[in-house]
Amino acid sequence: MRTLLEGVTIGGKPQAEADQILALSEGMDIMVSEVRAGTFTLRKELSDRIHAAVARHEAIEAGNFRGEGDVTGGGTVLLARGGRIDGDPTGSGGNALVSDHTNLLAALSALRDPRAKALVYCASATRSQFYFDGNKRTARIMMTGALIQAGFEAVSIPFIRREEYNFALDTLFTTDDATELIEYLSTCAPISAG
Repeated sequence: MRTLLEGVTIGGKPQAEADQILALSEGMDIMVSEVRAGTFTLRKELSDRIHAAVARHEAIEAGNFRGEGDVTGGGTVLLARGGRIDGDPTGSGGNALVSDHTNLLAALSALRDPRAKALVYCASATRSQFYFDGNKRTARIMMTGALIQAGFEAVSIPFIRREEYNFALDTLFTTDDATELIEYLSTCAPISAG
């Protein structure tokens, strides 16, 4: 990782992979700056800024919800077990997705547990497919910021449990039920605040 951050790619790896890692690091830096400043909140403007960094190399329009810019459509997800699922409809000018996000934040305000808020936000933002690409990465960075802001450790998905994560995502997309994904994520983070 340090090699990539210093601008040297690793032999045999595509430049696109290096670009994605650097973009992910930039998105994390945005989140960390907000947490350090005490200004981190789950909000669209911050999610858009993080997404603009994280997905700048592969998203059609990074930093905008689908439909907000010049391009419409998108949001199709390829499932780990095969098949495709569409994300939420965009509405005119992306207004349906903006409304979905506003409703999500309103629903989260009813939750007292900041850890539950972070995990539910991640699952819902992932399922909605607000952006053309980079949804899971953006949602996980937002979840991480919410957890750290509340004094919790970040969720870390171990490589050895990646298949379990992918299957939980498949369940989320095929059933619109986030229970399995939230339960899985909760096993990848410490239980109590530090």
